Amino acid sequence: MKEKTREKKVDNPSQNGNRKTGRVEVAKTYKLYIGGQFPRTESGRYLAISVGQNTTVNVCRASRKDFRNAVVAARSACKVWRSRSAYNRSQILYRMAEMVETRKLQFIGDLQLQGMSDKAAHADVEAAIDCIIHYAGWCDKYVQLFSTVNPVASSHFNFSVPEPMGVVGVLMDETAGLQALVSAILPVLAGANTTVTLVHISQVVVALDFAEVLQTSDLPAGVVNILTGKLEELLPHFSSHLDVNALIYLGDNQAQSMEMEKMGSEHILRVIRRDAAAAVEGPYPIMETQEIKTTWHPIGK
Repeated sequence: MKEKTREKKVDNPSQNGNRKTGRVEVAKTYKLYIGGQFPRTESGRYLAISVGQNTTVNVCRASRKDFRNAVVAARSACKVWRSRSAYNRSQILYRMAEMVETRKLQFIGDLQLQGMSDKAAHADVEAAIDCIIHYAGWCDKYVQLFSTVNPVASSHFNFSVPEPMGVVGVLMDETAGLQALVSAILPVLAGANTTVTLVHISQVVVALDFAEVLQTSDLPAGVVNILTGKLEELLPHFSSHLDVNALIYLGDNQAQSMEMEKMGSEHILRVIRRDAAAAVEGPYPIMETQEIKTTWHPIGK
């Protein structure tokens, strides 16, 4: 996928003519996904990018205010999502897998537009579906695995259990596909956290189509928020916002990693670095965005 350099502050979508019929096709404008809705960026900025051979789409370029709105939506959804039973969260995640399966050909086409071969696109979508089901199964199991009853030298019961951190920022690499997207978001959701995810504009087609799945899968509004835009513009805001509890970075830019860690150290931001090309499964990615709460309870006599 090739990005054009032009940037405008108007909302009229680019249109492409059909050479055979002369019909002007309706170009899709890919909006942001915030609070369960698809608003345009408050700044009015968009980028026109070419996908495939003869298709141009308009992509909203998220601003600092869009990011702040997404964090507010994510924080508001924390209590709602955390209050759901682990079994119910598992059901909702499994519903996502069902919906991606029914729209499998659409997602394969999205990835082909983004430059993947047919074989690679098939493999990526199928791996993404399997990943969603994998984490749906972990929702009601990881707490049992990582909780403990601690021996103490007093007349108390002492329990340690994992608890969600809250709002988790996710910064996606330019080369990421659908599998990388779901393997970054799903451990966050399985652990009852909410997320604000920034995807590279070259990945907007598959990411925003996945947002349509999220909107209709019984997921509470605000649990997942997806922004599209420039990483270098929004990275300082992700790293310095006091209401973001953790940051997952899928990329290999050392300068950006150091900037995140330096800015995050001022408010104890947990920075997690992952390889975008590596498959992430198991309970440990869930635990990366958990805190351990220890409770003391006196033993009655």
